[in-house]
Amino acid sequence: MLKPNVPAWFEIPARDVDRAQAFYQQLLGVSLTRTQINGADQAIFPYGGKPNTSGSVIRWDGVYEPSDRLGSIVYLHVDDIRPVLERVTQVGGEVLLPPQTLPDNIGSFAHIRDSEGNRVGLFSAN
Repeated sequence: MLKPNVPAWFEIPARDVDRAQAFYQQLLGVSLTRTQINGADQAIFPYGGKPNTSGSVIRWDGVYEPSDRLGSIVYLHVDDIRPVLERVTQVGGEVLLPPQTLPDNIGSFAHIRDSEGNRVGLFSAN
């Protein structure tokens, strides 16, 4: 049975975890925690406790490769998408898709390319 909070964990591939950690910390104004698990170097996003989920930026040679065209897109939930998008280029990223409004006042989303070359989504209910 699928849990109501569908994502259990996410991993964003990185070639350089130091660079990726700095990118996301500056972009989102949060601190990521470094760890090594099963030979993978990771910087873990803040975790708000159950039932919330979290994830990491990860370098795991031979397992992951950053991409802006292949695979799934992770959407990071932010308070307000506008100031985050304003910081993207300042911290070494690129806006790939400007904000798009979702129907029924759900919110808006945008796509960015991070410091590692990944396409990552941003979502805001505002």
